[in-house]
Amino acid sequence: MLSKARIKLIHSLEQKKGRRKEGLFVAEGHKLVGELLSAGYEPTYICHTELWQADTTPTNRPWTLTCQTDLVTDDELCSASLLQHPQQILALFPLPSWQIPHPTCAKDKLILALDGIQDPGNLGTICRLADWFGIEDIVCSPETADIFNPKAIQATMGAVARVRIHYTDMPEYLSQASHHNIPIYGTFLDGNNMYDRPLTQSGIIVMGNEGKGISPSVSNLVSDRLFIPNYPSERPTTESLNVAVATAIICAEFRRRM
Repeated sequence: MLSKARIKLIHSLEQKKGRRKEGLFVAEGHKLVGELLSAGYEPTYICHTELWQADTTPTNRPWTLTCQTDLVTDDELCSASLLQHPQQILALFPLPSWQIPHPTCAKDKLILALDGIQDPGNLGTICRLADWFGIEDIVCSPETADIFNPKAIQATMGAVARVRIHYTDMPEYLSQASHHNIPIYGTFLDGNNMYDRPLTQSGIIVMGNEGKGISPSVSNLVSDRLFIPNYPSERPTTESLNVAVATAIICAEFRRRM
């Protein structure tokens, strides 16, 4: 049975302040929780319904639970869940501590850099895209949404188990990369058609804020300004693409050139 104190703790983790204070984040649903457990994340607490227990067998559960685990009713799960539609299982995990890659790491691989992405859903989707395209690190400005926001973590669909998210001073990070002659790509409405530009297999790809794009302090450090063309080019069209959609198109083109 879920105690009021436990429910209060879970609800406090909806806010960044609560997550920092407790050092925990909430994951919900078979897919997300399963991915984290399979990746070696060790929960501090799990509550689940009978349906989850019935659907989870040693065959599809290659992990052993050592934390406190409560069997709860659907109503109890609803009272604790941060989702509109609870998904049979809720787990609390310690916030991971990831070491930010030195900018020179981008000499050998692609790194995504997010400059002020504010929508948690976009951030989570970009994390999922990075996982799909084999990008292991995403460097974010401090203004970017928190990846452990419930909406963001759910949108990753478990990709956060394989993609590391870092927060740092973006101009400083890119300045170091530029000093080492690492290519820095950015997307701009006045950029060059990306299909006509040479693209490297390594470097840093910068994606900007949903409304304002890449900030001036960051755009000054971009070495190759890219544009995703609309078709046909002469036809009036929407002003811009959703940042997650744009990220997918950019990453797909980089990987296609490999």
